[in-house]
Amino acid sequence: MRGLRALDKAEITPALVTRLVARQFPQWADLVVSGVEQDGWDNTTFRLGTTMSVRLPSGDMYVSQVDKEHRWLPVLRTCLPLPIPEPLARGEPDLGFPHPWSVYGWIEGETATGGNIDDLERFAGDLAALHRCDATGGPGAGKHSHGRGGPVSSWDGQIRYALDRLGGGIDTVGTTEVWEAAVGAGWERPPVWVHGDVAGSNLLVREGRLSAVIDFGCCATGDPACDTVIAWTFFSGESRDAFQSQLPVDEATWARGRGWALWKALLELLADLSDPGHAERAAIRQGWRFGPHQIVDTLIAEHRSAL
Repeated sequence: MRGLRALDKAEITPALVTRLVARQFPQWADLVVSGVEQDGWDNTTFRLGTTMSVRLPSGDMYVSQVDKEHRWLPVLRTCLPLPIPEPLARGEPDLGFPHPWSVYGWIEGETATGGNIDDLERFAGDLAALHRCDATGGPGAGKHSHGRGGPVSSWDGQIRYALDRLGGGIDTVGTTEVWEAAVGAGWERPPVWVHGDVAGSNLLVREGRLSAVIDFGCCATGDPACDTVIAWTFFSGESRDAFQSQLPVDEATWARGRGWALWKALLELLADLSDPGHAERAAIRQGWRFGPHQIVDTLIAEHRSAL
C-alpha cells in the first residue's frame, strides 16, 4: 500500500493492533490485545487472547523477515527438538501501518535468566542440539538476517571505529587480538541453519528447563559462528564447557564466534559513551548474564588460552 509513512515503534499500540485484527481477521475480533513483558527491537509484539501473539515489523529493514518466517518456520518446526513459533496468519498493510505483519501461536514460558534454570549444563546441552536441520535451499545470509550467517569481517569498520573511540576504557591490545583472529579464521564448509540471535531473551524456560526458542527474524543459512555468542554472554565455567563440547563446530568457528561476541559487546560500550547506562540496560534487554566489559575480558582470556 503506497503513501503510508513508517510509524515510530511507540505508535504501534494495542489499539492499532486491535483494529488491524478486527478488519483483517474478524474471527479474532473479540480477543483482547495486550502488551508483553519483554518486547523485541526488530518487531513490536503483543498477545492476542491467550493462545496467540501478533508481531509487527518496527521498521522497513525488518519487513523481509515476515515472509521468510512464514516460509521457513514450518520447515524448521519439523526438525527441531523444541517448540518454535508457528505462523497462523499474515496481515497486510492497513490503517496507517505500512508493512505486512504476522499472527503466531503463543508459546508459554519465561525468558531465560539463569536464575530460573535448574541445571545450566543440561540447558547448554539442550541448546546445542538445535543446530541439526538440513539447510538445503534455505535463505543465505543477507540484509534480511542483518549479516547473521555471513562473514564476521563485515563488521570490521565498526570494530575499528569502536576501538578508536573506546581507547583506554578497554584492553585495546587484547581486543584487537581477538578480532584479528576472528577475521583470519575462515569458513569453508557447507552452510548450516543459524537462528541469528541466540540470547536469553529468545529462549523460554518452563519448570527449570529450556522449553522453546523464539524470534527467528534473523535466521539464515551459512556460517554458524554467530550462534555461538551465547557461550560468553550467558554461559560460564562448566556450562560454557558443556555448550562448546556439544556444539558440532571446529575451533575456527569458535574464533569467529568470539569475534561476533566482541562486536556485540563493543557496540553496547560505544553507545554507553553518549548514553551512560545504555550498556547495562542493553545487557538486561538481551538476556545477557554478564556485562559488556566482563564479556570482553572473558573473550581475551579465552583467546589467549587457545593459542
